[in-house]
Amino acid sequence: MPWLEGIRIRNYRVLKDLALGRSIERPYSGDPLPRLLTVIGTNGSGKSMFMDAFCFIRDCLREGVEEACDKPYRGGFERLRAQGARGPVEFEIYYRQGAKVRPASYTLKIALDRKKRPYVAYERLRQRGKGDRTGQPRTFLEVENGEGYVLSGDTEAEKTKGKVPVRLKDPRRLAVSTLGNLAEYGRIAVFREFIEGWYFSDFVPAEARRLAAPGAQKHLSRRGGNLANYVQYMERHYPEKFKKILRNVARKMPGIQKIASRQSGDGRLMLQFWEEGLAEPFYALDMSYGTLKMFAYLMLMEDPDPAPFIGIEEPEKGLHHQLLEDLAGEMQNYAEQGGPQIMLTTHSPYLVDALTPKEVWILEKAEDGFSTIQRAADIEPVDRLYKEGIPMGSLWYSDHFGRGNP
Repeated sequence: MPWLEGIRIRNYRVLKDLALGRSIERPYSGDPLPRLLTVIGTNGSGKSMFMDAFCFIRDCLREGVEEACDKPYRGGFERLRAQGARGPVEFEIYYRQGAKVRPASYTLKIALDRKKRPYVAYERLRQRGKGDRTGQPRTFLEVENGEGYVLSGDTEAEKTKGKVPVRLKDPRRLAVSTLGNLAEYGRIAVFREFIEGWYFSDFVPAEARRLAAPGAQKHLSRRGGNLANYVQYMERHYPEKFKKILRNVARKMPGIQKIASRQSGDGRLMLQFWEEGLAEPFYALDMSYGTLKMFAYLMLMEDPDPAPFIGIEEPEKGLHHQLLEDLAGEMQNYAEQGGPQIMLTTHSPYLVDALTPKEVWILEKAEDGFSTIQRAADIEPVDRLYKEGIPMGSLWYSDHFGRGNP
């Protein structure tokens, strides 16, 4: 399973210059990003924008930069670019495809053309050679203002045949999106699949309560309106595993004794929940928002073909505080045991209680109005007090972080 070891964001709204983890210039300096990354901070510190920066990268790859900029909640390139900035919006993604694969780096710069339209000003995909700690990384793709080159035959099994000139017809489409569909450009294809596979959850329990139309669906949607369809897919394609999943999920949900499913007369799947002390089951329509949300998150972690990266903004909404530490622990185990890398934003110290100093990053607005970020492990008293047995959420709540107060 691939994962991010580092990212740098420049000129994206209030994120004028943030760097987390490693980079291609500093591949052996500091720790890579953890498998579970949690960002905390006050309202207005930039947490939603930080999450949206990841969504924006994926949208640029899937749809093109103009479409990504012009989504209603972004409002165009000029609203996205940091106030006062004249340079491009920039991202550097430093990632590793697998434990035995050397990390690679992708640089993306987006600017305005003469007609004030956003376009891809620069792209570069590169990777360090085996055992190379001092030399320059090898570039496999470099395109500036729509023109550049790509190395032909760049898979591990082939020898490089030489540089192939590239000229893009549409400068608003990413070169990695176009070339990543061609088998001969293996590294580019792998990177494209990695970014395109990023998943972001904004679960809305009211949508999951609705009786969905028949039809199994392979993955849970962003807002969770297809929860029953996703469960139906699991039941249909993994029947024995599905029964075990429901038993395991029921054990993790307070007050729930059993979960089962049955089909309605028109073929739709109906979830049944048995609560303690009651003989008759409830259906999803009658369940509390918190129960449905907890069920959806636990089912998300049972996806047989999961996304490589999952982003969830404020998972604590609608959940009782006593559930949050357990939920964070489940996500922590899931990520560390070979599952997807998970990124959370939260306001809850109860959720943070389950985490380690290396898993928590603190966003804060500086005097100039732009966000800064710091890892909790790099705050001297935090790491020491955590090792003495004080949970992270308690340290945060009692102002030992010195910033990002809840």
